[in-house]
Amino acid sequence: MGAVFALILIATFAAYFPALTGEFLWDDAGHVTSPSLQSWSGLARIWFEVGVTQQYYPLLHTAFWIEHRLWGDAPAGYHLINLLWHVTSACLLIELLRRLAIPGAVLAGLIFALHPVCVESVAWISEQKNTLSTVFCLAAALAWLRFEDERRPARYTIATLWFLAALLTKTVTATLPAALLVITWWQRGRLSWRDDVQPLLVWLVLGLGAGLGSSWFERTQIGANGVDFTLDPMERGLLACRVVWFYLGKLLWPAGLTFFYPRWTIDASSIWQWFFPGATLVVLAGLVWWRRRDRAPLAAALLFGGTLFPVLGFVNVYPFIFSYVADHFQYLASLGLIAFLAAAATRGFAFLSWPRWSGPVTAACVLTILGGLTWRQSVMYCDVVTLYETTLTRNPASWVAQLNLGTTLVDAGRTEEALPHLQRALELKPGYPVILNSLGNVLNRLGRSREALPLLEQAVRIQPRFAGAHNTLGVALMALERADEGIAEFGRAVDLDPNLTLASVNLGWALANNGHYTEAVAQFEHARRLQPESADVEVKWGLALDLRGDTAGAILHLERALELQPGNPEIHHAMGRSFLGAGRRSEAAEQFQAALRLDPNHVGAQEGLERSRRGNAAIP
Repeated sequence: MGAVFALILIATFAAYFPALTGEFLWDDAGHVTSPSLQSWSGLARIWFEVGVTQQYYPLLHTAFWIEHRLWGDAPAGYHLINLLWHVTSACLLIELLRRLAIPGAVLAGLIFALHPVCVESVAWISEQKNTLSTVFCLAAALAWLRFEDERRPARYTIATLWFLAALLTKTVTATLPAALLVITWWQRGRLSWRDDVQPLLVWLVLGLGAGLGSSWFERTQIGANGVDFTLDPMERGLLACRVVWFYLGKLLWPAGLTFFYPRWTIDASSIWQWFFPGATLVVLAGLVWWRRRDRAPLAAALLFGGTLFPVLGFVNVYPFIFSYVADHFQYLASLGLIAFLAAAATRGFAFLSWPRWSGPVTAACVLTILGGLTWRQSVMYCDVVTLYETTLTRNPASWVAQLNLGTTLVDAGRTEEALPHLQRALELKPGYPVILNSLGNVLNRLGRSREALPLLEQAVRIQPRFAGAHNTLGVALMALERADEGIAEFGRAVDLDPNLTLASVNLGWALANNGHYTEAVAQFEHARRLQPESADVEVKWGLALDLRGDTAGAILHLERALELQPGNPEIHHAMGRSFLGAGRRSEAAEQFQAALRLDPNHVGAQEGLERSRRGNAAIP
């Protein structure tokens, strides 16, 4: 097995190499441990405080917590670990298939390791929930088979602990007990209530509880509800059948893979959409009839469809708002079908009277093609701009890709470039509060707050509890010199989301500018507790103290800000102004010079440097 592991590791590393140097993407920041959770008490909160992480997967976030202590915010470490979990899953799949005496085990493991539909799960750090939970799921399956060999309580306990670990990492693994029953039926042709079902009842209950808990979390904490999730039972049935055929098609012919697929319109009055349930019934009927000769095809179909059940549309998951399908949804489900196809191919070549070398050569060609496709797919995960630009090339109507690309460009300081993407996103998804807020933010930054105002007012009217939109609306109102209204909006944002640091900072700064220094300091203190390493908090706090005339206090906070962001010219400029106000002209000149080294065109630093040299401490 050591040689097989080495082969899979080398091949997978080569195929995924473009993604290994990639940066954090989309919601990775919501999974990589936040500053407030990086302590030992933060680890306890991960387990016992629902809502402190993006999803309640405490074992996953414990893994992220450990990884953060090892290499902090360096993405390479997370990518490497994700790759190793994927390789481990491939090896465990081989061991499981050998244990079940299914031919083509090594071929199945290599196909899984190199198949491009897995790229999204392996190259996207957030999807460590997929790679790690699959390791636990396969370990639980192997432990269960050992328990069936000798039904001792210790073996049952070990298997159950592995299953719990899988559930606490991602609840799609709740389908495992049903999968084990399918495997048992495939092996024996029957199921015994006493010997087969009863021992798995505890697992079934655990899986059902975890599934219901995740469904509740998706609806109440993440937002998987509302008009975008309104489907009647008939439409959900149509969707489920179409989803299964979509994933089967991508597994057999992995062309056109992308990060966001088009969101289908499900319409029961459309005759052609009934093709999917019709084809599903015909195929299932054929497999049921064929089971008398061979149960394997029906078992593979049940494993594939059953493992996909949580994402077929019968329960709401948040990504349905922009697409009903995603490559990472079929990561675990692909195992059973890959195993069946590898076994069928192995038996088929053994049956044919072709030269013995033809099978290995054909397999090598298929694996080379899959590896090449995976390499090509991995390239789009190198950085976030490439990810969204590639997605838009393949799916130009993706409003979420337009939105995410726009916000990414804003974060990179490319505000002018972001504007058309956000405007296009709003055209594709009219009235969506997140887009209205992002577009309003860009207009604020471009000095067009009067245009931003109606968009932001619409956002909070549609979604009154949208804290971020209230904050952005406050920024617009302050720019339009409507200070009282702006302060009120910042206050609403803080009330709705006390953990929104930006709103606390904005509220503190607005209060300070209106002479409410005591209340302002309280907001800065709160913001610092939320983000102890935030330079923005320290800068605004320092500037607020400077407004009050407390130059010494201002300098202390600005010095702390410079420790956190020594390469920020604005902080050097603010520090220079404070030194100039304190009459410390030589130190002010040093700060202005530092700002100019970082930004030679910084007008404020140039003027400040001239004043410091003239001995004029007056600052307009």
